[in-house]
Amino acid sequence: MNPAKDFPVVCVGGSAGGLDAYVRLLRNLPADLGVAVVIVNHLRTTATLLHEILPRHTKMPVELITQGLTIRPNRVFIIPPQRDLHVLRGDFRLEPISKPRGWPDVITVFLRSLARHWNGKLVAVIVSGFDGDGADALCAIRDVGGVVIAQNLETAGQPDMPESAIASGCVDFVLSPEEIAVEISRIAREPSAARPRSIAVFDA
Repeated sequence: MNPAKDFPVVCVGGSAGGLDAYVRLLRNLPADLGVAVVIVNHLRTTATLLHEILPRHTKMPVELITQGLTIRPNRVFIIPPQRDLHVLRGDFRLEPISKPRGWPDVITVFLRSLARHWNGKLVAVIVSGFDGDGADALCAIRDVGGVVIAQNLETAGQPDMPESAIASGCVDFVLSPEEIAVEISRIAREPSAARPRSIAVFDA
């Protein structure tokens, strides 16, 4: 069994227009901050190239997630296409995508899993993308003491996802990608506190 993990996990969920936000965020995020950044890109059919593109914009190692990969700080992790992503005992778990038709809800699925199974700090970030993936899980992140950030609509190529996030009523900050990096840095450097547990977090 893996030891308890208490470093921050930052889930960055996006889709159309998300690449610009990922790049701008990572360029402004210190590589030694001690956070694990998990990019959950909401793709339906195409293969992701983020693990090839993003190393040009950060000094952190960038890894495509594989089954059982251990979550570690100072790394960027990328969800593979056509998979739901979960976390259990400090490792990633991949499952066949539970919503193969229509708009995926992979961001929602992962955030729900984090809310239930991660004991360290949590930051949920929703950036540019179509539809409203992620919005339904943001209150669960807040319920366990996490911080929720949406991209400023004026800086998002496609504002649907951050707009849906804001409409959830559970967003703490609405910021540009550069400002998001600053806020993540501030959160990561704050002393850790005991995190309240949610009784009614759905299974993931």
